[in-house]
Amino acid sequence: MPKSKICYNLKWESEVSKILDKINGPSDVKRLNQDELGELCSELRELLVSRVSENGGHLASNLGVVELTVALHRIFDSPKDKIVWDVGHQSYVHKLLTGRREQFPSLRQYQGLSGFPDRDESPHDAFTTGHGGTSISAALGMALTRDLARGDHHVVAVIGDGCLTCGMTYEALNHAGHLDTRLIVVLNDNGMSIAPTVGAIAKRLNVVRTTRGYIQAKKRTNRLLPLLPGGKKLQGALRRLKAGAKAVVMPTMMWEQLGFTYLGPLDGHNTAELETALTQAKDYYKPVIVHVLTTKGKGYKPAEDNPTHFHGLSPKSEGVSTIPTYSQIFARTVGGLLRDNPRVVVISAAMVEGNSLSPLVKEFPQRIYDVGISEQHAVTLAAGLATQGFIPIVAIYSTFLQRAFDQVLHDVCLPDLPVIFALDRSGIVGEDGKTHQGIFDLSYLSLMPNMIVCAPKDGNELQDLLYTALNTEHPMAIRYPRGRGTVVPLASELHQVPIGKAEIIKQGEDIVIIGIGSTVMPSLEAAEHLALWDIDAMVINARFAKPLDTALILDVANHAKRMVIVEENVLSGGFGAAVLELLEKAEVSDVKVKRLGIPDEFVTHGKQDFLRSLYHLDALGIAKECVDFLARVQAKAEGEFHTAMPQ
Repeated sequence: MPKSKICYNLKWESEVSKILDKINGPSDVKRLNQDELGELCSELRELLVSRVSENGGHLASNLGVVELTVALHRIFDSPKDKIVWDVGHQSYVHKLLTGRREQFPSLRQYQGLSGFPDRDESPHDAFTTGHGGTSISAALGMALTRDLARGDHHVVAVIGDGCLTCGMTYEALNHAGHLDTRLIVVLNDNGMSIAPTVGAIAKRLNVVRTTRGYIQAKKRTNRLLPLLPGGKKLQGALRRLKAGAKAVVMPTMMWEQLGFTYLGPLDGHNTAELETALTQAKDYYKPVIVHVLTTKGKGYKPAEDNPTHFHGLSPKSEGVSTIPTYSQIFARTVGGLLRDNPRVVVISAAMVEGNSLSPLVKEFPQRIYDVGISEQHAVTLAAGLATQGFIPIVAIYSTFLQRAFDQVLHDVCLPDLPVIFALDRSGIVGEDGKTHQGIFDLSYLSLMPNMIVCAPKDGNELQDLLYTALNTEHPMAIRYPRGRGTVVPLASELHQVPIGKAEIIKQGEDIVIIGIGSTVMPSLEAAEHLALWDIDAMVINARFAKPLDTALILDVANHAKRMVIVEENVLSGGFGAAVLELLEKAEVSDVKVKRLGIPDEFVTHGKQDFLRSLYHLDALGIAKECVDFLARVQAKAEGEFHTAMPQ
């Protein structure tokens, strides 16, 4: 295959190349010959490295599926045939081959291409997704619809071996095998999710990956035997022997017992071999597994050597900050807690790297459990540990904890078990977009009895809240944002925070601004802007969304009569809604309240700062909302006064 030199910082003008420039849809891919396919794959990799280095995004996973994506679009007829990508973080090549090449520079930018499949973006995106384990269920639904309508198109689910740790995957496999519905599942086996895949299934598949010699030997034997005397008889005997050996070495038994025909394993970087197998899969009128072996990061040596690091890249930025991220502060604090208390354990759902826990895994291999993409299991595992006197910390992204809602409610909160939930990437996360924005956790966690819900204003408070959670004897969720903490040096000594207690961080007479978590420091900065308009604002760090600091909130409400509540969460059922409930319950009727947060919508992709500005959750936006709010309150008061005056 022709190889082009891959430059990490190529500009878009040099990215358009002679083969890729001709590809405006899948039909153009079908017309290419084998030599042109090799050049296309090389050009696709070059473009991926260049663009992802600028915009950020998922690099290694997309580099690994170049040939597979090309083969899929040569054999199937999208969008008539449905191609469903699991997670969807590996769909960049799919986007490039389905008419979105010219838009590709806008990848993950506001109003640009999404970093995941999106049905609103293209008819070629059969399913909108960003979470793992969804593809087979969705594809089965599409296949059943086809059968009911007596259609003849194909439905293909492309799932990585990392998603074989997800319970939902097996629910779908079990159902598909039971129904015996025509469905093609392509298993992209690279031994990775973000980090190396964990679990018993991963170990079984790894047997295949480490016996590639079997595949090569089979090819050589099939070529040589017919040339020998009695070769055809030998070939038949060998085929029977091979079938027995393959049943031992290859994972065919599991799939066949689930009702699937197994094809593979295949070289996932050989388009001809892939096309042959996919064509064969089309001929079956029952569920088929096509097992493809790929290399994550293929074609770009840094990504091949370190696929975990190159799984996802941040957008290109100037300079390197020395300020630690909230994830790093969390990991540093947890390291100290693990050293000081032998009852502390940590559970991660395939996010050890994302939660900055990798160094701790080496130090505490028996006390940090990576359960894979199994959020439901992670939560109930923590509940089981808590019943036996351990203190489990579930380190998880806010958007992924949504998947274990019932386990949090039923298995943790109902029995009131002391499980600590560390919710990374809460609030607006930025370029990953609507599938990953952590803007619902204050709402869905606060409705659960026995749950304590809090958010730190800075890195030091994150440390203190984690320390506090060890002794609460109740479920406690600590949400913190994506990005870096404050410039303030981190304290070496941890302090207990009184549960349910807020703090006044600036006194003021004209208006009260109550922030929680990531909105506290912008609220404090907003108060400085308001001072320029001669408005004296009080700023409160709520810290706890549940339980509320009832006494403080009612006291300042009755004093100032004008209150603005700021949260990086949906307004529906959020922190501000809880404050309104408190005022109603206390029969406080003469306080004017303005809530700032996320309206009833999903937040699209874009830079964090831009999106916060868009929703008026930055300092200037908060200040302007306060000025407008005060003006409306004043105008209404004056209008009522004039209306009440005698004529």
